[in-house]
Amino acid sequence: MPSFDIASAVDIQVLDNAINTVKKEVATRYDFRDTDVKVDLNKKDFIIALEVNTEMQMKQLIDILISRSMKQGIDGNAFDFSKDAYPSGKTIKKEVSVKNGLRQEDAKKIVKMIKDSGAKVQAAIMDDIIRVTGKKLDDLQDVIAKCKTGDFGVPLQFVNMKS
Repeated sequence: MPSFDIASAVDIQVLDNAINTVKKEVATRYDFRDTDVKVDLNKKDFIIALEVNTEMQMKQLIDILISRSMKQGIDGNAFDFSKDAYPSGKTIKKEVSVKNGLRQEDAKKIVKMIKDSGAKVQAAIMDDIIRVTGKKLDDLQDVIAKCKTGDFGVPLQFVNMKS
C-alpha cells in the first residue's frame, strides 16, 4: 500500500548556516555599527538567543533572521516568537525557540483535516510524524495538496513516499 510521512523538522546545519549569515549581515550593516549585538544558537535545545541595545534593533534583527532563514530554505513558521523580549541591564534579550517535530495537538489538527476531507486514506500519529496510507497514489497526492494549503502554524515536510 502506498504511504508517506508528514513531518516538521528543521535541519540543524541549515539553521546554523542561517545564523552565521545573520551574524555576517549584522556585522556589515550601518544601523548596527558600534552596538553590542549577539546571536547565539543552542544546537541541543533549538533555541536562538538574541541580544541588542534597543527595541527597534530587536525588530530589525528578527526581520533579518526570518529573511536569511527563508533564503536557506527554513520556513518562517519554524520560529516561535511568542516569548516577549526582556531588558537585562543596558541590553534587551529575547529567546526564540525553533519548532522541531510535530507536537501532539498540531498532529491531531492535521489528522482531523485529513479525515474531514473525505479522502480514502488512513492517518496515524507516530511520535512526531504522521503516517498516511491509502490504496491509490492519487489519494495521497490529494492529501499532500490539502496539507500544503492548510495553515497549521508549523512547516510541513512530506517525506518517505513509498508506492
